Amino acid sequence: MKRNAFTMKLIKGNEQEYKKRHDEIWPELSKLLSQTGISEYSIFLDEATSTLFAFQKLSDDFDEALLPKHPIVKKWWAYMADIMETNVDNSPLSKNLTEVFYMD
Repeated sequence: MKRNAFTMKLIKGNEQEYKKRHDEIWPELSKLLSQTGISEYSIFLDEATSTLFAFQKLSDDFDEALLPKHPIVKKWWAYMADIMETNVDNSPLSKNLTEVFYMD
């Protein structure tokens, strides 16, 4: 099992809408994330900076190249693009984080 963490940026004032959309996450998206090897996925919000911190547990054979190409993921990105900082393809502007400590 691998651990993955990254940050994203919410557009200020969209905190409640972001939470609402994730409370109502599409079943087909949840299923896809599980099927591709994500067993845990948490997102935390730093309200002072509108920074989102995401943490995932990934299977050892998780292929990070698969999800960005999937139509459901592209549809989700388009759905979220009005409330987040994004790249040209609507993918969230994100920054990978380096693990510096882990306690099991």
